Amino acid sequence: MKEDRKDHWEMVYATKHENEVSWFQDDPAPSLELIERAHPGKDAEIIDIGCGASRLVDGLVERGFRYVTALDISAAALDLAALRLGRRASEVRWITADVTEWNPSRRFAIWHDRAAFHFLVEEADRAAYVARLKAALVPGGHAIIATFAADGPDACSGLPVHRYDAAGLAAELGAEFTLLDCRPHDHLTPWNSSQRFQFSIFQRQGGQAV
Repeated sequence: MKEDRKDHWEMVYATKHENEVSWFQDDPAPSLELIERAHPGKDAEIIDIGCGASRLVDGLVERGFRYVTALDISAAALDLAALRLGRRASEVRWITADVTEWNPSRRFAIWHDRAAFHFLVEEADRAAYVARLKAALVPGGHAIIATFAADGPDACSGLPVHRYDAAGLAAELGAEFTLLDCRPHDHLTPWNSSQRFQFSIFQRQGGQAV
């Protein structure tokens, strides 16, 4: 149930420090590199889906991006990130929502998701996610989605996940999205175990591929 999903993540972020979860990254370099690969202007609307307490928002603000939105199902996660940013938290739009039920009120040039989509193991939830992606991403915009790779873990935070290669992820998004690049990434957890991710960048049809 979606209520159970929210309760799960509120508990995680209410009881753990940001570096006490397996997905913690001190430096979100893979995400930042792919965002730069899309050549967004500093006025580009960028959203981080399922961001948790990720430091990606810090990196985007530090690089001068003026329209950064962070969305997560957990208010506690967003509170941690905002507290870390301090005064600069006012430069970020914070949205507490389940992405499968969210109604976008604006459109974005960059949709970023590191490790949210792979928790959607039900087909209906994945379809709802893709519907929101299509509602929110401008034609020609870029979707950067990172999931556990086909040889990555089959669970995270006590929950099952759906693993992907780039082709499998492309099939989920549909023909409206063109795969531009994909790359493996071995994420080192805070306790020094390795998790295999795959990062993919797609462009929505209606714009010139870059």
